[in-house]
Amino acid sequence: MLFRRVFSFTSITSGGHEAVMNIIVLGFIFLSQQCGQSICQKVSKPNIVMVMSDAFDGRLSFDPGSKLVQLPYTNYLRQLGSTFLNAYTNSPICCPSRAAMWSGQYVHLTQSWNNYKCLDANTTTWMDLLKENGYRTKMIGKLDYTSGAHSVSNRVEAWTRDVQFLLRQEGRPVSELVGNKSTVKIMSKDWENTDKATQWIHQTAASTTPEPFALYLGLNLPHPYKTESLGPTAGGSTFRTSPYWLTKVNSDLISVPKWLPLAAMHPVDYYSTFTKNCSGVFTDDEVKSIRAFYYAMCAETDAMLGQVISALRETGVLNNTVVIFTADHGELAMEHRQFYKMSMFEGSSHVPLLIMGPGLISGQQVNQLVSLVDLYPTVLEIAGISAVGNLSGQSLLPLLSTSIAFSNQQQKAWAFSEYHGCNVNASTYMLRSDQWKYITYADGLSVSAQLFDLTLDKDELHNVVHKFPDVQAHLEKQLRSIVDYPKVSEAVHVYNKKAFGAWRLSLGRNYSQVIGNLRWHVDWQKDALANERAIDKWLYVLTLKINVFNP
Repeated sequence: MLFRRVFSFTSITSGGHEAVMNIIVLGFIFLSQQCGQSICQKVSKPNIVMVMSDAFDGRLSFDPGSKLVQLPYTNYLRQLGSTFLNAYTNSPICCPSRAAMWSGQYVHLTQSWNNYKCLDANTTTWMDLLKENGYRTKMIGKLDYTSGAHSVSNRVEAWTRDVQFLLRQEGRPVSELVGNKSTVKIMSKDWENTDKATQWIHQTAASTTPEPFALYLGLNLPHPYKTESLGPTAGGSTFRTSPYWLTKVNSDLISVPKWLPLAAMHPVDYYSTFTKNCSGVFTDDEVKSIRAFYYAMCAETDAMLGQVISALRETGVLNNTVVIFTADHGELAMEHRQFYKMSMFEGSSHVPLLIMGPGLISGQQVNQLVSLVDLYPTVLEIAGISAVGNLSGQSLLPLLSTSIAFSNQQQKAWAFSEYHGCNVNASTYMLRSDQWKYITYADGLSVSAQLFDLTLDKDELHNVVHKFPDVQAHLEKQLRSIVDYPKVSEAVHVYNKKAFGAWRLSLGRNYSQVIGNLRWHVDWQKDALANERAIDKWLYVLTLKINVFNP
């Protein structure tokens, strides 16, 4: 009873005392170590629980980033499991990233081009295979991997990225303080879903049926909130939290990121900065506030992870459960003069990945380059299920297991990501290998690739592609062995034109009114006729190009 009282989640969220947090985490570690792995190994298949957040910067899951904000349950997973120090999204935007995670395939293989065009609803996911092989399964919260979702503005901006105009598509990023020092539940929908997940754990654990269970909880935090003051078409540019969560942030460690002058920015990055409404003047206090509020939103996310872990412990199943915490992508939080994602810079593309469970190594930090497509084969191997189909990823179990049976399996020495959606005017391809990050494009733009040495340039401000031609040549060859990216870019061009053309045709006479009132309406209305003509020119030129390739 003593431990049950100490670990009750109510005591975690209502008191706000660091000492209580420390006692809870230490208590969890003590109980897990006392129970040991012998109990877990008596059960042939472990339970599997994945908590996937939205827009969580992976660098916060290990030092020095972890010192910025108190994340006791992320830290708990780090101490009792494995933390991947170099985990990447396969596409830095919500739906395509999740499509890669659920399908185990790179987005160009499933043609998950943007938030509107992703997987078919009948695509076989790893959760489907767990169910087919005797697992009791449940998916709660944000799924976001099938086609047809997200706003009209979002899809139109992605389709028209090649049009020769430059329009602000987002609201200016702002911070918003709500509630008081006792206000805990800011993102009510996420808390509702977390409650549903913990209730399901309690109900399932109480069942007399012997089968293992698999639970997925998708959170929307720490994704920025919709900026309601900008109207019904507005995107998410508000970083909202309460004084309660701000107390979890170490304000003394919050830095103002270094920015390149606008004139010195890579043209693709400049397009992103402008369309995200970040090309104006920001004071240091504004930037620090946005970053502090974002970190506070991460702390709230961590508490939801904690509620799930608490439910697993309270029901006695924690020691036979593999727990995975990750995110679809990161958040720039004003690094590189941007917020949101849609970028290959670390803040956007680096995701958290922490895994703990029976028979897995504790307290391990893994330097291996990995990505979200690796979770599909990993989950299946944990469950003892053979992977089917042509998967892009590899099981991470050899890096996690205490068993020597996996120790000699060769792992990839690189991670790959790609992006084809809005707020970027070129399909973008990224390869991480050794200390290098190589970013290139294939959309006919007269721009060079980018190469960063992350060992010497953690801020990614110095493009050294011209200084190291041999490195570029090597990485370019390696990238083309993974994907024929000029061909993929051409396929995206063709899709964008066809999709936009069909949408335009469906509107009939309402086209001008609808397109002029999307979230770019402030800039659009400055010269609506010129913008419509720019679209017409793009459609005409692209149609000719398509006819050349498809005689």
